[in-house]
Amino acid sequence: MDITTLEKFYKDTAALIPEGINKEIGHFNVFRIDEMVARARAEKKITMPYNRRAYYKISMISGRNRAEYADKVFEIEKNAVLFATPKIPYNYVPLDDDQHGFFCIFTDAFLAQSKSGVNLEELPIFQPGGYPIFQVSDEDSKEITAIFSRMFKELSSDYAFKYDLIRNYLLELIHYGQKLQPASFLYPTHNASARVTSLFIELLERQFPIESMHQRLGLRTAKDYAGRLAVHVNHLNKVLKENTGKTTTETIGNRVLQESKILLKQTDWNISEIAWCLGFEEIAHFSNFFRKHTSLSPNAFRNSVAKHDI
Repeated sequence: MDITTLEKFYKDTAALIPEGINKEIGHFNVFRIDEMVARARAEKKITMPYNRRAYYKISMISGRNRAEYADKVFEIEKNAVLFATPKIPYNYVPLDDDQHGFFCIFTDAFLAQSKSGVNLEELPIFQPGGYPIFQVSDEDSKEITAIFSRMFKELSSDYAFKYDLIRNYLLELIHYGQKLQPASFLYPTHNASARVTSLFIELLERQFPIESMHQRLGLRTAKDYAGRLAVHVNHLNKVLKENTGKTTTETIGNRVLQESKILLKQTDWNISEIAWCLGFEEIAHFSNFFRKHTSLSPNAFRNSVAKHDI
């Protein structure tokens, strides 16, 4: 599966590749959106590829845009902050010429050197399955832009400990995003029911993304998950229904559907290969599953995506 590496990012955006990029432990850089857009237009590289990325990205975007995921599209009318994780492919399409703001890219190894000991994958803002785009007020936009401006200024300074300072600014951005999350998501109740739900979601997400034709889902049914969690399948179903409003089978199906759309969009694997990776024994079973949820066959969905040049 095509993954946008740091080197490919710099090549695609016509930006200067930093020296020693493969020798450093961790990577960080920050950019002005208007400068990057102007450079992309000059290089005729306006379209952002719909790929997974090998880095994290935080953007403060002012302008009309459309953010596209496998199964959701977000229309951004004015100011929005976007938190992107390597696990979730996406792209965004500018809808007008007035684009400005900042974005930064970084690896988990860059933040790993922070004394805070933060683990990005444990933070709600970067949880798989989420779509962390937040429309923000003009006041919030100014505050977030100010943090980016400090990072941008510090990056070009000669201060010996500038990266320690930039890590602090980066953590400030991340915590700003955390506060934009609904309180119910940030502070779940820690009872037995919530714990079973949390463990189930973790077990489900651990199987994704599918990045190789040799990779196959090991857990496919509600009974599979209940067995791994050592609970009765009826209890697991009851717990999930109470905490998420969906049954076990619905939750698994939604996640498998999301991944199937990604694979149909992003790979040239044939339908039988995708069906096998997603745990279907017969291609007909996968086709029936996909058609039931989308009213399209897998091939029809792939063809419709090709027409829209995503």
